[in-house]
This record gives sequence, C-alpha cells and structure tokens, in this order.
Amino acid sequence: MTWSRDEMAARAAAELTDGQHVNLGIGIPTLITGHLRDRAIMLHSENGIMGLGGYPLPGDEDADIINAGKETATTVAGSSFFDSAMSFAMIRGGHIEVAILGAMQVSVAGDLANWTDDGARVKGMGGAMDLSVGAKKVIAVMTHRTREGQLKLVRECSLPITARAAVSTVITDIGVFDVREDHFRLREIAPGVPALDPELSRMLRPGR
Repeated sequence: MTWSRDEMAARAAAELTDGQHVNLGIGIPTLITGHLRDRAIMLHSENGIMGLGGYPLPGDEDADIINAGKETATTVAGSSFFDSAMSFAMIRGGHIEVAILGAMQVSVAGDLANWTDDGARVKGMGGAMDLSVGAKKVIAVMTHRTREGQLKLVRECSLPITARAAVSTVITDIGVFDVREDHFRLREIAPGVPALDPELSRMLRPGR
C-alpha cells in the first residue's frame, strides 16, 4: 500500500537535476546511489568524497572508501578525496545544491529535527546542522510515522530542532509533500494509498 524504502529513494532521485552537486545523508538517502545510473549528478559525502558511487559488488569492497554512514562504497570517474575541514567548507560555502537528509520530524514551517537527546536513538545531529543551512535545497526522506504510530509531519517539532525553515520537500512512504510556510501541500500520493488520515489532512491545504 505504501512505498518501500527503495521506492522512496527512487522517488527522491527523480527530484534531482543533472549537473547538481548533491549530499546524501545516512539511512534511506544512501539508497539513492542505486537510482542515479547514467545521471550527470556528482554526489558529495561529508566524510570527504566528491564523486561518491553506489555500493560495491561482493568481493570488490575497499575498506578505505566509505560513505557517511560508514558503509563501504565506490567512486565514479573524476572523483576526489579531501579532509573533513574542506568537506564542510564546501557545505558552508553554499557549493552543495541539494542535501537529502533523513529526519525524525518536519514541521509545517520546514523546521527539521533529525536527532533526539534521549540517548537511545540518534545521539547527535551529525553534519545535518551544516547541510540543512548550507545547501540551497533540502529534501527530507523518512517514514510517515514512527514505530509507535506517531506522525512525523507535525505542526511543531517536539524533538530538538536541527535547523529552522530549512526543508522545502518531504518524501515519505505515502507521498511527496512541499512545505508552504504554515502548511504542507500534497504533491503526489503513493499508488495504492487510499486516503490521508484526518490528523494529517488538517495540516494540508491542497492546491496551494
């Protein structure tokens, strides 16, 4: 009834334009590498790679080439390596067109919460604080609800805010939403999803 993690990644890849420099956060965003074949998109990894490729085939792993999630990865022709200071200078200098990040909550104002201080789940915001401010466009990719059934699209974030008014588009397992200052606009709904629940519908203003 809803998009799988890989289908969400494929839908996020469709938001990208050839020629862009794009940073992929950990989690679902890393799956996007498998949906960019033959695309002229340069992937940036905050641990020091420009020209990140997809996952290696079994037996071809190189322990010295990893993505931001500490998974073995590959590189593409023309790739380069650099230290963390240079990587974040690229981010803070506005040289990354798009950042695609995982999230725990996104508010109607585009506020991003990607970590929690409960010590049990995500223990820090990582590079998302810089990426969500430095990138020209921020796309959040996440499941629509928590394991406990709570909506992740909210009026106000109850978790620590990583960046305010940063997210412009949200892709969940039920659809694509654009942030419009004080509400979400449903742009696309996943095939097979019959209707939105009333709790979310109250935060939508279709057609705007």
